[in-house]
Parts: sequence; structure tokens; C-alpha cells
Amino acid sequence: MRTLLLLSLLCGCSTTQADVLTVYAAASLTETMEDLESAFEAEHPGIDVQVALAGTQVLRLQIEQGAPADVFLAANPDHMAALDGAGLVDDRGVFAVNRLVVAVSEDSPIRAFDQLPRAERLVIGAPTSPIGAYTDRALDASGEVLGPEFVQAVRGHVVSRESNVRLVRTKVAMGEADAAIVYRTDLVGIDGLRAVDVPAAVDPGAQLLAGRVVATDAPELADAFLGLLTGPTGRAVLERHGFGAP
Repeated sequence: MRTLLLLSLLCGCSTTQADVLTVYAAASLTETMEDLESAFEAEHPGIDVQVALAGTQVLRLQIEQGAPADVFLAANPDHMAALDGAGLVDDRGVFAVNRLVVAVSEDSPIRAFDQLPRAERLVIGAPTSPIGAYTDRALDASGEVLGPEFVQAVRGHVVSRESNVRLVRTKVAMGEADAAIVYRTDLVGIDGLRAVDVPAAVDPGAQLLAGRVVATDAPELADAFLGLLTGPTGRAVLERHGFGAP
């Protein structure tokens, strides 16, 4: 995958050409985008899909600042709504859903969500990131189910709040945290970590949304990619990586 570094997109040199499609995608779609890119390029010979991966809030900021992009894939409806409301992105709606889980090591004693206070070092997403916003909503809801003492104990063990979900996962994978709240899809095919389910009663449910950037220089290619995303090929890729249908 030709993944673009966001810093390179700020150099003032546009990469948008007739044979290039630039997709800004949430970090939780990292591996998924590799397969979507390959599928699209196979159906459109000569087209080069370039992907910028980061936290949705970071990608939103770059689009607001005029960085070149054709398609925006967001992990949170709030950021998509802000760009749509500003006339910068045409929101095409939810294309996939996800769930929250607690990531722990294979030998962790934590086996259920109500045991989360046992994690002395917990890492979650920053409040402005989609994973952080979903996590805060889940913890707030857990107060009604498990009591305010549970929430207080959990929040008291938070040692870091990271800017995107992959950084959250990395902390627990490297042994720098005892647990981390991530998406279910972040643990697909990952050795050494296992998932502890977040109860449906407190999980807000994560939504992924797709939109076409209004200033795109490749509107037909953008529409074709969005079509692939919601069609049989894209659905199969998403399901293979653990995403649910909306």
C-alpha cells in the first residue's frame, strides 16, 4: 500500500491527478484499506489508490485546511457531520459498524468487563478521537449498570489517552498497559492479545461513514470507490476484517 504521510500532504504539492484516487481513512481501517485498494485497482487498471491513515479528527482537520483528498472514511459521525455541514464533504452515510472490546494479554486475569478495575494501567483514546469518544460513552453508560464506583475505579487507572485506536492497541501489545479499549476489528489476526467483550448494554456501537470530498478532482473515481465500498466486493472485504453491515 502506498500510504501517504500526512506531513507530506501539507507540503503544497498536490498528488491528485486523473489517474490517482486519494482516500483519507480512519486508522481502524488500516489492514482493510490494503484489500480495498487492491480490489479497486484490479477493477480500474491504471488507477493508483493512495491512502492517508490517521485518527478521524486529524483527517478532518487536514480536509478543513485544504489538503487534497477525494474520499473520506470516518470512524465517527460527528466529524463527518461537521465536514458535511461546512460543505466540504458529501456524506454518503454509514457503510460499516464496529464494536468495542477490552484488549488484554493472553495471560491476563481479566475475563469479563466488570473486572476492568483490575487493570492497574489502562489506555484509552483521546476524547477528540472516535475511539475515545465511544469509550467515554461506554464508561458513562456502565455507571448506570455497574455503579459509579466502577467508573471511578476504571478512570482512576487510565495512564494514557492516545490520538488513534492503533496507538491505543500498541500500548497493550508492547506491555506498557494491562488493558486497552479498542474496536473488535483491531484484534483480528493479532497474536498475544485477546478480547474481552464490552456488554451490549453499555457499548454505544461504532459507525463508519463514507463521503466524497466536494473539492475532488476525480469525482467519477470517488463515486466508483464508494460504490465498491458498499457493493458485494467491499462488503466481503469488510466482513473478512470483522466489520459488520450497517
